[in-house]
This record gives sequence, C-alpha cells and structure tokens, in this order.
Amino acid sequence: MTPTVYQSAVADTAPNPTLVADPITERIRAVWTSGDFGRIAKSIERGAGEFITRLGLKPGEEVLDVACGTGNLTLPAARVGASVTGLDIAPNLIAQAQRRAVRERLSIAFDLGDAEELPYSSGSFQTVVTMFGAMFAGRPERAAAELLRVTAAGGRIAMANWTPGGFIGEMLRTTAAYAPAPTALPSPLLWGTEDAVRARLGAGAASLTFTRRLIAFEFPFGPEQVVNEFRLWYGPTLRAFASLDEANREGLRRDLEQLWTEHNRATDGTTRVQSEYLEVVAVVP
Repeated sequence: MTPTVYQSAVADTAPNPTLVADPITERIRAVWTSGDFGRIAKSIERGAGEFITRLGLKPGEEVLDVACGTGNLTLPAARVGASVTGLDIAPNLIAQAQRRAVRERLSIAFDLGDAEELPYSSGSFQTVVTMFGAMFAGRPERAAAELLRVTAAGGRIAMANWTPGGFIGEMLRTTAAYAPAPTALPSPLLWGTEDAVRARLGAGAASLTFTRRLIAFEFPFGPEQVVNEFRLWYGPTLRAFASLDEANREGLRRDLEQLWTEHNRATDGTTRVQSEYLEVVAVVP
C-alpha cells in the first residue's frame, strides 16, 4: 500500500508576511479559526463527494482545492488517484484534513495560504476546485484572478457557491439582520449569481457553465440542536452570537431555529435541510 505523503502546513510552513499584515485577511482567518468547522462540514460530505464525481477526475490529474477546509473535496479527489493539493487560510482546518488523509493513507499535499495570493506558479493545475470556500475571500476580484492564474491552459475551474435565494443565503441574511457584516466588503453571496461570476471570471475563460444544484445538510438530531451546533462551532455564526447582547442572542437563536424547522424535511427527529448552490465550471483557454 502506498504510504501517505503530505506536507505539514501547520508545523512546516512559515506564515506569509502578507497574511499577518493584512487586516481583511486576518479578519477572515479569525472567522474560520473560530469554533470547529469540521463538525459542520461532516453534514455535507455526501454532496461534496458528488461534486467531485461529476468532474470525472483522472488518475494523476493535478488538482488544487482552494479553501479546502477539512478535506471534503481533497479526499474524494485523491481517492480516484488525482494528484491533489489542498490550501486553506485556517491552520486548524488544515490539521483536520491532514489527519483524515493519514487515516485513509492518501497522498495529499496541504498548504497554509490565502485564496487571494496563491503560492503556486502560473498554470500549475489542470483542475482547480473550491466548494463554499473561495467565495468568502474578502476581495473577490483578487481571488478570481488567482484561480485563473494557477489553472493550466485547457484546464478548468469548478466552484460551488451559495446562492442568495437558497437556504444558506436566508441563514446568512437572518444573521446579518442582527450582526451586520462590514459594509466595505462585497457579499460572498454574489458568487452565487451568474452576473457576478461572468464579471469576475468571464474575461479569462473560454467558456462558463452554470448549473443550479441542491446539497443536503444532514444531522442526526433536531433543528434546535443544529442551531446550537452552528452557534458553537461554525465561525460566522459563533462570532455573530458573540457580538450580541443577551436579548439579541435570544432573538437570533429563535429566528434560526424557526428557519431550520421550517425547511427540515426529516420526520424522524433528525434534520435534513437542502440548500441551493450555483455550480460553476470555467474552462481556461
């Protein structure tokens, strides 16, 4: 059996000075190092695997997962034999992804880094993927330029981006009503609109394909506990609750519980909520 080979983004990779100095990047890093996103990521593993399956990756294909989190795309890509690199801004998430790769004896390289300043040569990857990841970069035009830059000629960029009208779009708006996001930054949900994607990627792509899809959040408990999981472990929700006084925390908790309850399709005491996302495939000339 092939031994696992990976590089430690936590212990062996020196922090990029740009990341330390830039307040927008540091704010985003702080959000995703809060809590434990891995507990939430498990709930959409099935849909992440389906996203990778649709790409039909080939053995040896050079693949980069931008904002890889705990490995929901990197691991299934490596299982089919692709040569996979995962990058994320949060060292705690990289560490979880590494442990998962070790358990499965998968050869995956992991790097600590920023979607707005990818540490790779131009044209390094045949396929660049990102699921609910690069869409949260603070300056989307920089992230878009970097996705295009590191993709080889004839290669492709595959994105999964939450749509404004989907369930997660509703959840983010509900949260923002209590704890508004910084007005200087564009909404990440713009990545879930065809117009914004065309504006950001269109000039550098030979073709763009859009497909609206659904992904299911699946939890083995009811909506009230789901909201508690997000409040404790999902960085954006955790930090929103932390910024509120007691009355507004209670209001946000109540509104989120109502939202999850109304959208829950499970009838056995568990939770199954579907959320729409925009699947984007850009072919680089």
